[in-house]
Amino acid sequence: MSVEPSGLVVHINGWPGSGKLTIARHLAERLGARLADNHTLINPAEALFARSDPLYRSLRAEVRKSVFEHLEKAPGAQSFVFTDALSDDAVDAHVFEDCAALARRRGARFVAVVIDCAVEENLKRLTRAGRSKLHKLTDPEVLLGLRRAHRLLRGNSDLLVEIDVTTLGANEAAEAIVAAIAAPAVR
Repeated sequence: MSVEPSGLVVHINGWPGSGKLTIARHLAERLGARLADNHTLINPAEALFARSDPLYRSLRAEVRKSVFEHLEKAPGAQSFVFTDALSDDAVDAHVFEDCAALARRRGARFVAVVIDCAVEENLKRLTRAGRSKLHKLTDPEVLLGLRRAHRLLRGNSDLLVEIDVTTLGANEAAEAIVAAIAAPAVR
């Protein structure tokens, strides 16, 4: 099943290592959308500065601002898929709101997707080979601390899709998201 792009902005949120990027790649392909995963936006700062350096935060903010300004000017029918690992705090809520605001400015339908998986599976995925080369989190203690201290953010959107991907492959998860997007609205 596929959905014709009609100006969607899809935000996929999940813990580090939950499979967001792989799912997002499959989803973007099915939707004919462009993918802006969180590492596309933060890796320039990550490559050039330590996180403790004030230049890290300022470069990260400038890259994000520039990308969003350009996306706002893209053709109206173009859809975009974002990934993030956002928790229920004020800073992360602001990041999420940037995507919601982009959808509003574009007149696009805003779909929030929250993916989660069992802790054991999350830890296995977090430590898979290749993650560190992409500047992704690989420290199990950091992940466990995040999961203990926070909930995944579930912000306001036109459609909220929640999926447990513990036993789902990326293709299956992407198909479930497409089906939810295509389903008639329930009132």
